[in-house]
Amino acid sequence: MIDGKRVLIILPAWNEAEGLPKILREIQQKLPGVDTLVVDDGSVDATAAVAAAHGSKVAQLPYNLGVGGAMRFGYRYAHLHDYDIALQCDADGQHDPSYVPSLIAKLDEADLVIGARFAGEGSYKVRGPRSWAMKLLSVVLSRVARTRLTDTTSGFKACNKPMIEFFSQWYPVEYLGDTIESMVGAARCGFVIRQVPVAMRERTTGTPSASPIKATIYLARAGLVLLLAMIRRMPKHLKLIQPATKKAAAPRRELAGRS
Repeated sequence: MIDGKRVLIILPAWNEAEGLPKILREIQQKLPGVDTLVVDDGSVDATAAVAAAHGSKVAQLPYNLGVGGAMRFGYRYAHLHDYDIALQCDADGQHDPSYVPSLIAKLDEADLVIGARFAGEGSYKVRGPRSWAMKLLSVVLSRVARTRLTDTTSGFKACNKPMIEFFSQWYPVEYLGDTIESMVGAARCGFVIRQVPVAMRERTTGTPSASPIKATIYLARAGLVLLLAMIRRMPKHLKLIQPATKKAAAPRRELAGRS
């Protein structure tokens, strides 16, 4: 627990047996009261066995669903097991668990908190078409969310209880849906989104995909995903989930009315 709240860190993992021990040990050392759930997304290596051996809860998906599918399962697990806060963290070591308390603290004024790489912390940089796509997304999503957002594709984020329930019922599994569309959907349903600056580390395993062709494809895909997210109808039942920020604001408005 952190400040009396049950916290779950969800790590979607695909063939991450090599890097998991380090990040799980770091979480245990820096955040001893927090639970972890490694969602093995159809790995062909020993990801599940390694995660279990290092004390994490483990869920094994029968085949690879991608980050969105793994996170949808993670949010359902968090909702069914009544966690107060759920965080997404990469299994490759890029996300520093030291920032988790900062993300959680920001939930006092938000439902979804993004760990932003381009908000003045660290030296992480992106160039070319990928950078153009990220800047475009930041401008548009800042308007949608009515707040300044500099890193709308970050996979380091924290959710409160109503946001967990929302994502457990609706979480896009398509490419970039887990970042762009999920954020647009949350904002359209009245959830408050904020960000905190974080520094991104070098990944401990795997190789980042970076080439002019792939970056151009990313730009096109990001634009398409954003367009679909803006025009797609949200299921009506999701609007019955009341954001925690609205619940907190109601008593303040009532007190203001009496004074």
